[in-house]
Amino acid sequence: MNDRPRSRRAAPRSELPAGGLTLELRLQSRRWRELGDLRPRIEAAIAAGLAEARLTPLAGAELSLLLTDDKRIRAVNREWRGFDKPTNVLSFPAVPPERVAASPVLGDIVLALETLTREAEAEGKSLGDHLSHLVIHGLLHLLGEDHETEAEAQRMEAMETAALARLGIADPYAGSDPEPTRPPPGAAASKKQSSPAP
Repeated sequence: MNDRPRSRRAAPRSELPAGGLTLELRLQSRRWRELGDLRPRIEAAIAAGLAEARLTPLAGAELSLLLTDDKRIRAVNREWRGFDKPTNVLSFPAVPPERVAASPVLGDIVLALETLTREAEAEGKSLGDHLSHLVIHGLLHLLGEDHETEAEAQRMEAMETAALARLGIADPYAGSDPEPTRPPPGAAASKKQSSPAP
C-alpha cells in the first residue's frame, strides 16, 4: 500500500513467537541504530501485547514498525491527524477491528526517538521500558482499542499494564487517574482512505 508511512530502506522480516505475526522493522533515523539491536525487545513487547489483547490477528499477518525521529513523525502527524507537532507514537490500522482476524496486514506503528527519550527522562523510566510500553500501546490501537472515554482508557491501560508486567516492567500509570479524552501515551491515527473499504 502506498498510503502508509514507509522508510526507504527495507528491513528483514521476522516471524514472532507469539501470535505468529510477521514483523517488518524499519529504522529511519541513525540514532536508533546507536541503541543496538532493538528487535528482541520489540518482539517481546508485541508478544506480551498480543497475549493481553481481546482480538487475535490472522496468523502470519504483517505488522510494520517504523522507528523515526521528531521531524518525520511531525510531518506524518500533520498529514494524517492535522497536528503540526511531533508525538511519541502513531498507529495506522489496516482494517477495522471486526476484520482483524481475517486481514493479512495488521497495520503500521510509527515511533519517534527524541520524544520517547524526553518522556522517559521526564518520567524517570528507562528508554527501553518506555519503548516497550509504546509498542504495546500502538499494537493495541491496531487491534481496535482506544482511550477516548474513561471506560476505554481504563480497559486499555489495564491491558498495557498486564502486558508490561509480563515483561517485568512496572505499571506506568501507577498513581495517575485517567481522564476521559487524554491520549496516554500517544494517539491512534486513522488511516485516510480514498474509497470505502470493501
